[in-house]
Amino acid sequence: MMFDEFSIKSLIRPVPDFPKPGVVFRDITPLFQSPRALRLVADSFIQRYVESDFSHIAAMDARGFLIGSIIAYELNKPLILFRKQGKLPADVLAESYQTEYGEALLEVHADSLCEGDSVLIFDDLIATGGTLLAAARLVRRMGATVHEAAAIIDLPELGGSQKLNDSGIPTFCLTAFALNER
Repeated sequence: MMFDEFSIKSLIRPVPDFPKPGVVFRDITPLFQSPRALRLVADSFIQRYVESDFSHIAAMDARGFLIGSIIAYELNKPLILFRKQGKLPADVLAESYQTEYGEALLEVHADSLCEGDSVLIFDDLIATGGTLLAAARLVRRMGATVHEAAAIIDLPELGGSQKLNDSGIPTFCLTAFALNER
C-alpha cells in the first residue's frame, strides 16, 4: 500500500473550540476506526524504522499508546509507557512541562531504561513539543538517548518540532496541519 496523505488527513477530524475556545483539536479517532488508514499509518512507520538502530519504543499517554504499541509489536521492541501523574504503580521519575493549556507532569518507571539504550518516542501529535521534550529529559536522566520523536500529526506553527530539533532530537511526522486548516 502506498501512503496517501490526503486520505489520512481526511480522517483526522477537526474539532473547533476544544478543549478551549480558539483551539482546533485534531481528533484521530476516525483514523483508528478505518482498518485501511490504520494499516497505512502503521506500515509507514514500520517502513521508516524497520532497519533503524534503536532499542526501545516509548509512547506518550494516552493517544501515543495507540500507535506506539502497534509499532513496538511489529518491530519486536520493548514498549516504555510515559504516563500522566499518578498512573504508574512503581518507583517513578517525573518531569514537569508546559502544554498549550497549562502545566503538567509526565512520569515513567525509574527502571524502564538503562545507559546505552536508544529510544524512539511516539505521540499522536506534535504541538508545542512540551510532552516529547519532557519525555526526552526523562530518557536522558536514565542514561539513554533519543533516536527520534515521531507522530502522526505536526502542527508546525506551534513550534514543537522546531524546539525538538533545536534540542538535538530529530522529528518525523506523517502529516502536518496549519492552525487554520479544516
